[in-house]
Amino acid sequence: MPSRTMIDERAQGREGERGNVLFLILIAVALFAALSYAVTQSTRSGAGTSDNETSLINSAQLTQYPAGLRTAVVRMIIGGTDVNNLEFNGPSQFSSLTSPAWGVFSPSGGGATYAQAPADIMSAGTPGTWVFNGENQIHLVGSSTGTATPDATSVEVIAFLPGISLSVCQKINSELGLPDGTPNPIPTESGIDYATQMTDASQGLCNGGCGATIGLDAGSVDLEGQPFGCFQDGALYVYYHVLVER
Repeated sequence: MPSRTMIDERAQGREGERGNVLFLILIAVALFAALSYAVTQSTRSGAGTSDNETSLINSAQLTQYPAGLRTAVVRMIIGGTDVNNLEFNGPSQFSSLTSPAWGVFSPSGGGATYAQAPADIMSAGTPGTWVFNGENQIHLVGSSTGTATPDATSVEVIAFLPGISLSVCQKINSELGLPDGTPNPIPTESGIDYATQMTDASQGLCNGGCGATIGLDAGSVDLEGQPFGCFQDGALYVYYHVLVER
């Protein structure tokens, strides 16, 4: 039969074991909390990287489309089409072309692909409609120098996409080294005609009156000499891309 002393020693041993177990449990809880925090921070960091990559991909898609159109337009001009005769009728309006050879999207003309802008780059979340015209000029691009009001000899043929999202506008300007709102404000413009479509019904340069000059005012001076970029007009963010400098 165990002595009283042996029983007391065993009891003390069990108390020590319980203390060790409790200590190990506390360590495990602390490690689990630290691991959870690390995973949470990693997830948040990963989400930020993903958003940044998405904006970069979207901005790349946005700039590539008019770059392809520019190639088609230049090919047409080299082939003998006068810049005044360019018509940007979509496929549903091919029958209205003054001449199929003048249609940028016509198989008999430029053969370019007509497409709307993806919905995920637009602030409204719906596909965007490109606007092509020869109504405006860009300060220090081509022959445009210091004149607030362009004329038919100085306007550029420009592709506009009004209504892009703020994040895409910021990414475009950031990649170009232009103000993107962090901290310098996005360039602002007013009076730019990005509504008139240069089609058979609105053919030619400065048809019905010229628009304005991009990059001339104090709020948009960073855009001078820039053949493409993003500016803000009221609540709209507008991407522009020169197809023909003049």
